[in-house]
Amino acid sequence: MSFEVAHRTSVPADRLAGWLERFAAGHGQLVVQYLPDALLLSATDGALARLVNLWEPLPSQVADLDTALGHLTRPRTFGLLLVRKGADAVGVAEADELVAHRVSRHYVQARTKAGGWSQQRFARRRDNQARSAYRQAANDAFEVVVPHLPRLEALVTGGDRRALAEVLIDPRLQALARLPRRHPVLPVPDARLAVLADAVRRARSVPVELDARAAGQAPG
Repeated sequence: MSFEVAHRTSVPADRLAGWLERFAAGHGQLVVQYLPDALLLSATDGALARLVNLWEPLPSQVADLDTALGHLTRPRTFGLLLVRKGADAVGVAEADELVAHRVSRHYVQARTKAGGWSQQRFARRRDNQARSAYRQAANDAFEVVVPHLPRLEALVTGGDRRALAEVLIDPRLQALARLPRRHPVLPVPDARLAVLADAVRRARSVPVELDARAAGQAPG
């Protein structure tokens, strides 16, 4: 089954079953194709939808919808690492709850329009501040997240991609960096506790892709 995606949304794990009921009510009986990374839905009226699996691949023996939904939405334990130059937020989530977390603020000067020697000196100072911020973020991840490593099923990241890469090259985080990272890097405006808690909810939500017919009558 292939289709052109006309609309993307995200459904909280605890609302996915209800979403499917409303989708079927609006479009008719569903035929489901089970793939390792998605459930492909084809409705009687031709509407198509894809439920994206961001966790471990769906087992090949799964052949019923309830089992597949259980796989997409079951409670998991995973690590979180949100990094921006000015802050980092790290944590461990069990289902919807943060069971460990830490937020640290960092001072990194803004860019300057000054030129010449002053600009070069400023750039070096700013680079040093950024490296110090990344070291602190790595320390936070090592002290808060790594102790839970044997229980973690995945690592969810967010913030600045370059900053994340700089943090995860820390030798102490090698095992953490090897965890599955099937989720896209979450865009976050800042690394704060409220943002970290929201990242848990976003990580557990199920991405849904709809074709034009389905998007025109998408369930709430």
